Amino acid sequence: MTMAIPTLPTVEELKTNPIVNREAWLEARKQLLAEEKAALKRLDEISAKRRALPWVSVEKDYRFRAPEGEVSLSELFRGRSQLIIYHFMFGPGWEEGCDGCSFFSDHVDGARQHFEHNDVAFTAVSRGELAEFLSFKERMGWKFPWVSSAGSNFNFDYGVSFTPEQVATGEVGYNFGTTPYAHEELHGLSVFYKKPDGSVFHTYSTYARGVDILTGALQLLDLVPKGRNESGTMDWVRLHDLYETESAPDKCGCGEK
Repeated sequence: MTMAIPTLPTVEELKTNPIVNREAWLEARKQLLAEEKAALKRLDEISAKRRALPWVSVEKDYRFRAPEGEVSLSELFRGRSQLIIYHFMFGPGWEEGCDGCSFFSDHVDGARQHFEHNDVAFTAVSRGELAEFLSFKERMGWKFPWVSSAGSNFNFDYGVSFTPEQVATGEVGYNFGTTPYAHEELHGLSVFYKKPDGSVFHTYSTYARGVDILTGALQLLDLVPKGRNESGTMDWVRLHDLYETESAPDKCGCGEK
């Protein structure tokens, strides 16, 4: 069953917010602060549980097509012990990437300047051919590594690509079977760890709105009176060079829970 999108306040509804003096506002703010602190503590607890998840040994010899040639999953670590892979929706034959994936990717390079110095590598992976998305990457101005999984089962094994036959059933098992969103390409993020002996382990994956908290613009919008100002999930998001030229409804389900 599709989860309902929460109704967000309209401009007219915002006009009904109580107008109070500073002392009354401060009291209301302190009450909310207590809830915010409790939520942050809970998130810390969840993060600890995430780090404590069991690992799965990666036995397949996945190969990817990179600008420098064929590379292995192990080589994507680039000398580090931890690897974040963003499953970027760019399927075979596509001319542009998913709007939502592009929105997330706009946040990566700034953060990458910091986490790469803390033993973490980042790579985007798509099922499209390398030549199909490198020009799009240049257009968007991104610098992070981006490789193609074309010819391997990597995307299928990690739950972001599906066959036409699977899509036809309407149930592809996306997001561990919790999100009935059936498309041949969907998005997500997976984490891997490499031991000194070279063995690689899958430690975590998240999909759909699991990437939400990593997208800074969304977190900032959640602070302002109109919030994300959507009539549908991420219906306002566009490729960053198209904001003044066209509308772009959410085509990829990046906002689905």
